[in-house]
Amino acid sequence: MNKSIQILSTKVLSGIQKQALQKANFELIEADFITTENNAFEIKDLNDNLIFTSQNAVLSVLSNPKVEELKTKNVFCVGLKTKILLSENGFNVVAYTGYASDLAEIITLIYRNESYTFFSGNMRRETLPKALKEADIKLNEIQVYETTLTPQKIKTAVDAILFFSPSGVESYLKDNSIKKEKCFCIGETTAQALDKITKNISIADQPTVEDVIEDVITQYTNTL
Repeated sequence: MNKSIQILSTKVLSGIQKQALQKANFELIEADFITTENNAFEIKDLNDNLIFTSQNAVLSVLSNPKVEELKTKNVFCVGLKTKILLSENGFNVVAYTGYASDLAEIITLIYRNESYTFFSGNMRRETLPKALKEADIKLNEIQVYETTLTPQKIKTAVDAILFFSPSGVESYLKDNSIKKEKCFCIGETTAQALDKITKNISIADQPTVEDVIEDVITQYTNTL
């Protein structure tokens, strides 16, 4: 890679994630365009199965003093990292998928006679609850964390932007516009948030931060 490519990550990356980009000679700017905070919540009126669609929800539940009571229940979740976090903390994960729409499909096709409690955030998508309600599956919801948009103006010109959630896209667009920048997205839902803004989008093979970074390195190394 001859000239240095400027990459903006809309969340602060871990040391290892950063290293991968720096090793490939990218210039990296990073900022958290969303912040999440645990909510205080009561563990009550729980159904037989639990649903998690993010690591944030798991972390919030793990900080609850009554968390042990939940470990007798079966868990359905979205995301490999969410699944690993649950399993490592003693939860029994029955099924996990990359996307909420796939999880909704599995539940409505195979586990429709069960009842569910969904641990969610304030900005969660309608996909899962809507699909379950339409299939007349018993579901209640406990909001366990809060996502806040933290928009900021980026003054440096960049070649590519890394997006990890629809709310990250929304936050970025409050103070910035997208022109020729290539947008690398963690998944379909994040890419959909850019639908009317740009067609210059690449979606990672798997919905993980590492796969987004791999995608960036592959694309630029092959084109330069």
